[in-house]
Amino acid sequence: MDVKEEMGSYEAKTRLPELLRRASQGESFTITVHGKAVADIVPSGHIHRERAATAIASLLARRKATVSDADLDALRSAGRK
Repeated sequence: MDVKEEMGSYEAKTRLPELLRRASQGESFTITVHGKAVADIVPSGHIHRERAATAIASLLARRKATVSDADLDALRSAGRK
């Protein structure tokens, strides 16, 4: 569970452009009124999907190449174990 920064509604209003920029980078915020949480600013689901797609592409690029059965047989016949 990630920790959300809390701030009052007035501060959130005055810092909204900054909060939106930071949310686009994955941060989350809780907005309070008189000390009670009333709303959250969280990254869009679209951003999560983009990050997931990038992570999957990175993992697939790093995946080890597979060796076919024919190649394994050739290596074994050459004396490899």
